Amino acid sequence: MLDKVHRILVLAPHTDDGEFGCGGTIARFIEEGKEVYYAAFSICEESVPDGFPKDVLQTEMEAATKILGIKSENLLSYRYRVRRFNYDRQEILEDIIKLRNKIKPDLVFIPSLNDIHQDHKTIAEEGVRAFKNVTLLSYELLWNIISFQHTCFVHLNETHVDKKVQAVQAYKSQQFRSYSSLDFLKSQARMRGVQVSKNYAEVFEVVRLHLSL
Repeated sequence: MLDKVHRILVLAPHTDDGEFGCGGTIARFIEEGKEVYYAAFSICEESVPDGFPKDVLQTEMEAATKILGIKSENLLSYRYRVRRFNYDRQEILEDIIKLRNKIKPDLVFIPSLNDIHQDHKTIAEEGVRAFKNVTLLSYELLWNIISFQHTCFVHLNETHVDKKVQAVQAYKSQQFRSYSSLDFLKSQARMRGVQVSKNYAEVFEVVRLHLSL
């Protein structure tokens, strides 16, 4: 299946969600020559820790996605207010549809439909509405998910995992979060790898699968 995937779009509610959810997979896909686009819908200016400039997450995202190998022209960011996405649902859907029409992706990554964060859930639901004829995979953010179907595993090597860790650690303003630690990130990738008899993996939930004949 992955041999037929060439254009991938990652929908991240906030800067860093894509790195946490599928950073290793992004690194693998880019290594394989696939075109990856990354869209973040908020740079969370209202919740930046004291001592950092309000736009710090924009610059940190640029550094993090560069580590993964995403081209600067394939990186898009929006200014929706954090924790207020449900009030801007229609505008967000329209932006996602514009991305769909411009990029024409073969595969789209979205948050889980069971994610309890209100912004994450909005992006997941609008992603499903916009991409009715494209394969959709939900990525795993353990700290926000009540239930998750482990129905798709992407095998990773140590280089892919290391790039994911480096990308997450590029978010200097977010290193106070326990799930940003090297130990957690590598342990999670190792655990998912063990489940499929590999050294490392990332896991996804299949929302919609399209197979070309």
